Amino acid sequence: MQFNITFRQFGASDSLKEYAREKVERVNKLLDRAGEAHVVLSLEAGRIHHADITVHSGAWVLRGRDKSSDMYASIDLAMDKIERQLRRYRDKLKTHHGKERVHHRQDLVNHLKVRHAVFEVPDAEELADIAAESSADTPAPKLAAAPPATPVSAATRVVSSTQLTVKPLSVDEAVMQMNLMNNDFYVFHNVESDALGIVYRRKDGQYGLIEPHEPPALAAAAGT
Repeated sequence: MQFNITFRQFGASDSLKEYAREKVERVNKLLDRAGEAHVVLSLEAGRIHHADITVHSGAWVLRGRDKSSDMYASIDLAMDKIERQLRRYRDKLKTHHGKERVHHRQDLVNHLKVRHAVFEVPDAEELADIAAESSADTPAPKLAAAPPATPVSAATRVVSSTQLTVKPLSVDEAVMQMNLMNNDFYVFHNVESDALGIVYRRKDGQYGLIEPHEPPALAAAAGT
């Protein structure tokens, strides 16, 4: 297995590297098809230790993320999440290996990506302060005008942004991949409906599916 590790906001550590490698190799022994493992260790505010571990096995991606006051503990917590999902789906991972789907528009699917951004929106009090500062800096108009809109876009701060590859999967496979990555949602190309879909975890423990719906009139006009 190819192993890569990245240190952010603190210096590289050989002991942490070897500790993470040993943990990943233990999981690798349970996989039929070893791929690439990438570990990202980062330090927030000098005291919060983040571990983000991704393991590729064939067409599937396993991911675990966690944080604590100790980096070794964060690595353990992240790997526990991966091992938990691996035990849950181990038989299915073996069954699905060698059955990677080839979409009829594979050239398009290979380049289809979606952007996932995480952002912060100020609370009402902060937005009011921003609006007041904006109004103070703007010269008063000669004619009465409607009050300016609250500058939500300007005040919004993007925390992180990633691109996700959209894979052709069934709904069941998409739920499986979502769980293997320990995510709450997953964007995929539904091979059953030939449409972009999103599966997500509901608060009641069930799963939901979001897909575009074509109005009957348009479907009839298209001859479908």
